[in-house]
Amino acid sequence: MPIETTSNRLAPHGRPLATLGGEGKVSPMEAMESLLALVESQPAAEAIFNREELPLTVKDAASYLGVSRQTVYLWVERKQIPHLRVMGRNIRFLKSDLEPFRAAFKQEVGYGTTDKA
Repeated sequence: MPIETTSNRLAPHGRPLATLGGEGKVSPMEAMESLLALVESQPAAEAIFNREELPLTVKDAASYLGVSRQTVYLWVERKQIPHLRVMGRNIRFLKSDLEPFRAAFKQEVGYGTTDKA
């Protein structure tokens, strides 16, 4: 007995997403490609698969901001930088939160130039 799709969505190869038996057989690889295409087409998938929104560690944030880990810890302690606490102790940062902070930080520092000649 063939299993038909519950919707009329077609996979990239033009076949229904899940048909088994008869002429509509789908190989496991095609099924996986279809599933991946379906997941990537969903709006929530953008947030899940968007590597920029994965939380950064203190080390990654320090590298992104161009400062030492100790400086990042100091900013966290002083609540000068947006951060998340994971499981109470672990500190994480969202890159989207760090971008405005980084821009303000670069303006304040002046891109490493001084007024002295």
